[in-house]
Amino acid sequence: QGQLAESGGGLVQAGGSLRLSCAASGRTFTGYAMGWFRQAPGNEREFVASISWSGGRTNYGDSVKGRFTISRDNAKNTVYLQMNSLKPEDTAVYYCAADPGFWGSSRASSYAHWGQGTQVTVSS
Repeated sequence: QGQLAESGGGLVQAGGSLRLSCAASGRTFTGYAMGWFRQAPGNEREFVASISWSGGRTNYGDSVKGRFTISRDNAKNTVYLQMNSLKPEDTAVYYCAADPGFWGSSRASSYAHWGQGTQVTVSS
């Protein structure tokens, strides 16, 4: 079946940085695009970033463009989300997900596998 496990969340002050990791276990997601989403209390799940299987195509939500960077290491079955210049409105549970499509998508419905999430809290 395979599992995704996020790590790296925590509490950080506004303007700070965090690096999230998402490690796959139980299987490799060969050929899968990967994505990050987030959900704050009372809000719908929001697209953050996606990366194609090769890593050659990335896409970002408007609210994080220029501040967040998605990357992947297929040899380690791991995807990363580098978050810089964090703002209080970035506070949410962050989820990684695997999309069977090669290129990646901003639609949550495209993703077949999801991690349990990691909490990111940005204080003002």
